[in-house]
Amino acid sequence: MTLLLKLSQLIDWLNERVGKGAFWLVLIMAVISAGNASYRFVFNDSSNGMLEIQWYLFAAVFLLCSPYTLQKNEHVRIDVLSGKLSPRGLAVIDIIGTLFFLLPMVVLVLYLSIPLVAESYKINEYSANAGGLIRWPVKILLPIGFTLLALQGVSELIKRVAFLMGLIGDPNSKEKGPSAEEELAAAIAAAKAKEAK
Repeated sequence: MTLLLKLSQLIDWLNERVGKGAFWLVLIMAVISAGNASYRFVFNDSSNGMLEIQWYLFAAVFLLCSPYTLQKNEHVRIDVLSGKLSPRGLAVIDIIGTLFFLLPMVVLVLYLSIPLVAESYKINEYSANAGGLIRWPVKILLPIGFTLLALQGVSELIKRVAFLMGLIGDPNSKEKGPSAEEELAAAIAAAKAKEAK
């Protein structure tokens, strides 16, 4: 079990780095959106490519931050049920949910998306919109994001089993540290302070 817990820590480390890195895409998306809106206002013109890049970035944020959200226990739960369960009961529900819902869904999405990405890459698919972007880079986010989600599901499964065996503390307990929003604000403030020097 020690080896599995080390694997879980490695997966957590990977998804934390990817998730925190994807936070910056929100800022980039906002800058592009503001720039595109300003350009449209000043020149009465617009670019489909700039609109599509916002959509691509939103997809990247959603898909790349989902595993981080699962890791931080910030995903949607049915509080009516989970609020009444003991930590051990909640761990059992998480194991069942991961084995019978999360992992099968992830495998199905991967099975269906990989051929779509391969075909899009093979034909060098572009958007049907004038001035639109190439499509395979956004489509490849599906298998990447869902692979990371599958890995995080395995990590969470390992942690729940280890908890039931008494090897680690409750993985469902909320951390007392800063929220993701507070972490992002601190990172932006630190970057600005670094630039000011």
